[in-house]
Amino acid sequence: MNLRYCAWLQDSMGCSSEQIALPDDVKTVGMLLDWLPTRNERSRSAFEYIDVVLVSVNLRYAGRDHPVRDEDEVILAPPIAGG
Repeated sequence: MNLRYCAWLQDSMGCSSEQIALPDDVKTVGMLLDWLPTRNERSRSAFEYIDVVLVSVNLRYAGRDHPVRDEDEVILAPPIAGG
């Protein structure tokens, strides 16, 4: 899977994207969001506020029930507010 990070997630992860192999039990966006913070300390810290992140799968917004596969591109984009 090509996982792309936007805004503060990019800063927190130290990269704009990475290639990952999904564990066999990760089948949906919700499962992906639950799994990502468990990978390592950097991920745990970066995904502390994962509930506010918008998810796009193959350039379409996706809810927690949307299926994910290794060949997908997933974009994680925190909401951005201006002042």
